[in-house]
Amino acid sequence: MAKRRPTQADVARVAGVSQTTVSYVLNGNTSISVPEETRQRIMAAAQTLNYVPDYAARSLRTRKTHTIAAIIPDIANPFYPTFARAVQDIARQHNYDLILYNTDELAEEEQKCLRSVERGRVDGLIIVPFHSAADDLCRLIEHNMAVVVVGTEDGPYGHSLNTVGTDDIAVARLAVNHLIGKGHVEIAMIVGTDGPPHLTRVEGYQRALQAAGITHEQIISSSAFNEIGGYDAMQQILQSTQHPTAVFAANDLMAIGAMRAIKEIGLRIPEDIAIVGIDNIPAANLVMPALTTVNPFPERKGQRAAEVLFQILEGTYPVTEQHEEIPYQLIVRDSA
Repeated sequence: MAKRRPTQADVARVAGVSQTTVSYVLNGNTSISVPEETRQRIMAAAQTLNYVPDYAARSLRTRKTHTIAAIIPDIANPFYPTFARAVQDIARQHNYDLILYNTDELAEEEQKCLRSVERGRVDGLIIVPFHSAADDLCRLIEHNMAVVVVGTEDGPYGHSLNTVGTDDIAVARLAVNHLIGKGHVEIAMIVGTDGPPHLTRVEGYQRALQAAGITHEQIISSSAFNEIGGYDAMQQILQSTQHPTAVFAANDLMAIGAMRAIKEIGLRIPEDIAIVGIDNIPAANLVMPALTTVNPFPERKGQRAAEVLFQILEGTYPVTEQHEEIPYQLIVRDSA
């Protein structure tokens, strides 16, 4: 026969206190002062009984799950584990659990994740959207869910939702301006086909060229924002009769894939082709030559997104439809 699960009433009996006092202590309620000796006795009783809180029952009473969700496009991209770790650290401080959803940049997977969230499994959501419309996310808010979007102010969500993010247009301009400052005029761009980064980083690339009076553009789109996508896109560039002297990659994974394609045909980096990426993932400093990139500080982005989410949950966030900007920094290494 299965052993009965210990309850707060059992803890109260062993500790010799009321169940109400046990509830205050085990739920972290500080509105009523409990003597330290009593608190220690309750904690010792809970440990002796192997008491585990019944979060399902608590959720029914409080209408809170004490869980948040984060939806990200690609867990294999080192940018996102850093981001997710920062979210988890803030959630832990608030005694919340984190459910992490990975969409693989697929529209149907992103919608599936949103449907799971909408079924009431979480109190709040942080999302890095690639495909969802603003209406999809506003619907969650209408159902009393806290939502924070990781995106740009000029993106499709910046005027209808609370967003935290880096100015992707400015980031791309900074990367391309670095190449222009090195004397490059023939600058190509490689980018994935889907998601807001395609739109904003392409726009930043184009603005940088226009501001410098450069009329030549060469934008090569590949299937995904990863090494294979970067490798395939770079191969297309190298097959042309006159390849550029520099390449701006929409993220570091694409840049690393492009570097492999460049080396395979015997060209040198940066002497023959210079290359710059975005994200400052750990591998950027390990490849040869080390990759010049822009650091958008994913840990700061995750931390602030989570802080805003919990302020919304606690009713202390002062505004709605607010965008908070995270800084960025050019990291100059050997590739450009």
